[in-house]
Amino acid sequence: MGAAMAERTLTLLVVDDEAAMREVLEMRLTEWGHRVLLAGDGAEARATAERERPDAVISDVQLPGLGGLELLQALKAGGSDRPVILITAYGSIDEAVEAMKLGARDFLTKPLDYAKLRATLAALAAELDRRGQVRRLESALEKGAGLAAIVGRSPRMREVFTLVEAVAASDAAVIVTGESGTGKELVARAIHDLGRRSSGPFVAVNVAAIPEGLAESELFGHEKGAFSGAVAARAGCFELADRGTLFLDEVTEMPAALQTKLLRVLEGGRLRRVGGTREMGFDVRVITATNRDPAQAVELGLLRRDLYYRLNVFTLALPPLREREGDVVLLAQHFVLQFNAKHGARVEGLGREAERSLRSYAWPGNVRELRNVIERAVILAREGWIEPQHLPPFLPGAGAGGDGGIVIPAGATAAEAERVLVLETLKRAGNNKAEAARQLGVDVKTIRNKLKAYGADPDGR
Repeated sequence: MGAAMAERTLTLLVVDDEAAMREVLEMRLTEWGHRVLLAGDGAEARATAERERPDAVISDVQLPGLGGLELLQALKAGGSDRPVILITAYGSIDEAVEAMKLGARDFLTKPLDYAKLRATLAALAAELDRRGQVRRLESALEKGAGLAAIVGRSPRMREVFTLVEAVAASDAAVIVTGESGTGKELVARAIHDLGRRSSGPFVAVNVAAIPEGLAESELFGHEKGAFSGAVAARAGCFELADRGTLFLDEVTEMPAALQTKLLRVLEGGRLRRVGGTREMGFDVRVITATNRDPAQAVELGLLRRDLYYRLNVFTLALPPLREREGDVVLLAQHFVLQFNAKHGARVEGLGREAERSLRSYAWPGNVRELRNVIERAVILAREGWIEPQHLPPFLPGAGAGGDGGIVIPAGATAAEAERVLVLETLKRAGNNKAEAARQLGVDVKTIRNKLKAYGADPDGR
């Protein structure tokens, strides 16, 4: 038989008390390109697994001393997610069900179906590749240092990082521009955190969200009795941000009269509360943001020209997500980690089809939209990998109605629809009956009985 290399080399621990069986498996697995370790009983296997840390264990159920099921429990007890494939000559359904409950990756019977074993190992190799990618993404996220909150490695974002580090060293005014959802406040916070004011307060205000009649009081504060409802004196945002940074979002939406007062305060370095008579100084760095082109806003009369010149020492333009090549997957994994913690989930990352779906979408809502999509997916998936069925249907290839969905022919009977659903789910689960059973909400025995009824071979073909 000609040798055929596997797509990915695995280190596999083979456990069987029959020397002949160990030799046959070692020959087959080596022929497929894998590295093979051998053990003759459960105790030896446990010691070898702890010492060599194989990618997976292939073990007979019937072993002297520590049996296959006990070995499985021992390996899982230490918190290991190492896949275990169990083999038996008896084909007991009860044993298979028990093995799956204990966390076995698959359950095979002798004589072995080597095509099935090879397919299982190929699916395992693909999963380990995805896990490796997730670890690399997590490592990249951890190396963000002072810019850790701004996730990205694309050339456009590296330009942003360089400029953020440059402007953070000074107290110069900055206008951050970009579409809604691109992370303008995160950039403002990064400038603050990397600068000399990092120990001071960071105060963020969305100017567009403040009622016009209260905007002056919000920024500059007011004295008791300054207007109806002012039952006590109140410090404004400039006072609250003293010795720190004041971030004014959507500055082009600020009323014209307030722009005039803001310019006077910035030029003079002093302010007076609404209804007050005493001027006070302040020490504040001002960073502003807008989703408009600020120069165009000046031409349209939305932003005073002299105020624009006062605010625009630096302009820092954030790219939309569709122009940040490669950052979608990095951001998605970042959000998976966030929402695992928030919702008590154990999602590992993106499956291949889900990743392809995210990459092919234009993301008009930018990072904020992606964040919402991933939170939804984590809540639906709960554990394992995010797949197309966990994504909203407007994404390419996602949801039940997309290319990633399962299509039931019009006019199909209930029995025919069930057959398509079972076989397609099994296929997408890499012919892993335990995973297909989990997705369908049934037990492994039901899957095996369905395959037998369909006249399909053990792989569902």
